[in-house]
Amino acid sequence: MKIMSIVLAAGQGKRMKSKQYKVLHPVCGKPMVGHVLDTVIQAKSEKTVVVVGHGAEQVQAFIGQQAQFVKQEQQLGTGHAVQQAEGLLGLEEGITIVICGDTPLVQASTIEQMLKLHQESGAVATILTALFENPTGYGRIIRNEAGIVERIVEQKDCSDAEAEVQEINTGTYCFDNKKLFEALSRVTNDNAQGEFYLTDVIELFRQDQEVVQGYCTSDIAEAIGVNDRVALAEAEQYMRTRINRQHLVNGVTIIDPASTYIESDVVIGADTMIYPGTVLRGKTTIGEDCILGPQTDLSNCSIHNGVTIKHSVLDHAEVGDESSIGPYAYLRPGTKVGKHCKVGDFVELKNAILDDGSKVSHLSYVGDAEVGKEVNIGCGAITVNYDGFNKSKTVIGDHAFIGSNVNLVAPVNVGQGAYVVAGSTITRDVPAGDLAIARQRQENKPEYAEKIRARAKAKKDGK
Repeated sequence: MKIMSIVLAAGQGKRMKSKQYKVLHPVCGKPMVGHVLDTVIQAKSEKTVVVVGHGAEQVQAFIGQQAQFVKQEQQLGTGHAVQQAEGLLGLEEGITIVICGDTPLVQASTIEQMLKLHQESGAVATILTALFENPTGYGRIIRNEAGIVERIVEQKDCSDAEAEVQEINTGTYCFDNKKLFEALSRVTNDNAQGEFYLTDVIELFRQDQEVVQGYCTSDIAEAIGVNDRVALAEAEQYMRTRINRQHLVNGVTIIDPASTYIESDVVIGADTMIYPGTVLRGKTTIGEDCILGPQTDLSNCSIHNGVTIKHSVLDHAEVGDESSIGPYAYLRPGTKVGKHCKVGDFVELKNAILDDGSKVSHLSYVGDAEVGKEVNIGCGAITVNYDGFNKSKTVIGDHAFIGSNVNLVAPVNVGQGAYVVAGSTITRDVPAGDLAIARQRQENKPEYAEKIRARAKAKKDGK
């Protein structure tokens, strides 16, 4: 059976009080509509249509080729929104998932269970429902004595008895595709809001003696529709808990999940240990047996096996097996650290390659550089890569030694096995095996220190 999906993403989201389009607000690092698309794709949707309205260009730019788009020019209700997809889906045979773009917590496994119930029972429609102690504000699921869904009643249209019902409509459905669009053609806007409700097709199906099922989720978080910042924060908390729990189940040790932030696309290997205050963002991948944190922030990084990173920030960087980073290191975009390397405290690397076994132990800046194997870069060494207009490259060969407080003024090459003496400012290439000294010869002036002090004191006293 062909599976299709319609994602409703046309609402303006005025209650968010934001310049940003509602469904583009992120939850755990990904826009809400991105989570929804992931869900329907994982549930084997072969054709996905996103209904857009206000801010359509922004949504289309984010989604790209993952879906087709239709536009709801006027906000006339959920039924009207779904009707906009008829030109793309109306003639298709199969099952259509209808889901809101602001429900990022609905899981693919739940959709799969809905689809199973839908197909096995021969239903024309299946509704994802949830039980709420306080259902105020939600449409109520009205069942008959046999447990079959008769209709959905919106909050403003509820009778007193219907308002007491605790089973609510989450806004996610499975429909027989052709029958969905046929029923939508019969829906009217004769209600308190003057809108065309998608929920009205349920009562029409019952009048046609069709079977309508309700699948009640055990996870009430899946019912959260994000309409304001309060709900956004609530969704973020639920998803963080869900993400952290999955990593724990998969063999990752998280010392304090409450103080650890991991975004949805992060991948972590078994037996990695994460200390409090760690933030893992974007497409970051972590290998096995790593130690991360405390207070470590990684964005879109590739971290191999056995790496230790403490009190450091890495952005679009790669770190090889068994290397050590930090504390207080900063690895900027384009940095690649090899195996068994050490990048120590207060070291900054930018667009730099550090090959296997090399060390930059402390208080150094290495930018726009290519550093070979087994190189030692001393304390306070700097690659001087910017002349105010252009960035230039420094190349250091294997087994070279760069002394403390050395300035390597790019473009410059230091050859294999070369030795640069501490305190040197290098402006010309150093051939392989050479020793480079670029500093003025020391001169000591006997008893001159006291003269300097006396001169300074006189100036201070105004004499």
